[in-house]
Amino acid sequence: MHILVTNDDGVQAPGLLALAQAMRKFGKVTVLAPDKNWSASGHVKTMHRPMRVYETLLADGTPALTSDGAPSDCVALALLGIVEEKIDLVVSGINPHGNIGHDVTYSGTVTAAMEAVIAGIPGIAFSVNSMPEDSPLDYGPSAQAAQEIVERLLANGSLPKDVLLNVNVPYLKGEAFKGIQVTRQGLRLYNDELVRRTDPHGRPYYWIGGDFPTGVVEDGTDYGALSDGYISVTPLQLDLTAWQAMDMLKGWKWQADRRP
Repeated sequence: MHILVTNDDGVQAPGLLALAQAMRKFGKVTVLAPDKNWSASGHVKTMHRPMRVYETLLADGTPALTSDGAPSDCVALALLGIVEEKIDLVVSGINPHGNIGHDVTYSGTVTAAMEAVIAGIPGIAFSVNSMPEDSPLDYGPSAQAAQEIVERLLANGSLPKDVLLNVNVPYLKGEAFKGIQVTRQGLRLYNDELVRRTDPHGRPYYWIGGDFPTGVVEDGTDYGALSDGYISVTPLQLDLTAWQAMDMLKGWKWQADRRP
């Protein structure tokens, strides 16, 4: 196996180091990750400027590559030829907070795995569902969970075409996980608010602030599984078509065919 490891928190993030070390169990590991934090960056494809890739070292002394591009850029750069050896699997993370429900549309962690799937390579995103007050985090249990997920993937072949896995691990502070649940996306509750401030010149500027997001506890969902102490494995697909709305829209009175 040749596994590419990336993230959205930056190449020196402790979660990436824990994931890279865990993946060495399966074969060769190459790290190509952003040189800064891209959290909540979503799916980015940098087309308006050149990108650079540099060699660096992780905290354990192992070599890595870093780029000034976004997480999805890092995956694209690797697969397009920056990494010459064929890549068999892309793993992203370990993100220090959960990527639950609608988070997947914002998450650089998830969209890095999505970029791999677009290129035809299996992709898995790993996050640990901690709270801000839990810092500094112990990534050991979530790294072990990542090993178990990859082991099951290898034992069962591969994933369906255009499907990635979004894995969220509960942060249990010494307690054991109850198990693994295959889940659907749940409902994330955002508590955002607009913070208005004024710079020294009297000009207004703004932050999107508010309390840390929560979620709706519901059986079968990612947030429900995490709340019960289970690892959540959610399959995500690239096809975002709302199929249930197709028939309704076809029933609308659209403009007549304008062809002569």
